[in-house]
Amino acid sequence: MFNILIITREKKNIEKLSLSLTQKGYTCALATSDERVTEQIAEHTPNLILVESDSHTRIKELSQQIKQAKNLPIIALVDIEMPDMTNGHLGLSDDFVTKPCRLNELELRIKRLLLRESRTDNDEQIKRGDMIIDLAKYEVSVDGQPILLTFREYQLLKFLASSPGRVFSRETLLNKVWGYEYYGGDRTVDVHIKRLRTKIEDANHTFIETVRNIGYRLREEN
Repeated sequence: MFNILIITREKKNIEKLSLSLTQKGYTCALATSDERVTEQIAEHTPNLILVESDSHTRIKELSQQIKQAKNLPIIALVDIEMPDMTNGHLGLSDDFVTKPCRLNELELRIKRLLLRESRTDNDEQIKRGDMIIDLAKYEVSVDGQPILLTFREYQLLKFLASSPGRVFSRETLLNKVWGYEYYGGDRTVDVHIKRLRTKIEDANHTFIETVRNIGYRLREEN
């Protein structure tokens, strides 16, 4: 049974949704957005977090606090009137659903993220040069320094790192990391690769290579 923590402005606004998810078989806990995120995560040990707000700024703040505490998948619950929802305004959230939420759509997105999270290797760590991917903690570090990644960035990096030297097309990465149901274009992969490189690479570290007209691979010598 998966645990879901719902962080909301007011608990009464989300109680019906919490009950519906409970009836679907999830364990749900509610917390207000003014409560300490780290304490709520420690208390409820969630597998996934829903963040409800009508403010871009607050969603970004809460997502940042969550990722700093633990690299958990986050779905933002946002008002449909909120502009530019997919243009980087949701911070480190991995996905979003507009309110009022359609339960079937929300559950589908929850299942997708939890499924990606459950597909881990048997070993506890993947080591590629100075980069360590801790599969048990869902954490990444380079040269001993922790790297803050979104859930999707983490899954993309883990997939590439699991087969160093192997070239994956953008279509393959979409299918394996986002799932066959995803209808986004190849540009989605390029954007996430660019963000990954910004976070894990520097003058002394190059991990991801572009293979012209094909896709990407993790450097085998790492």
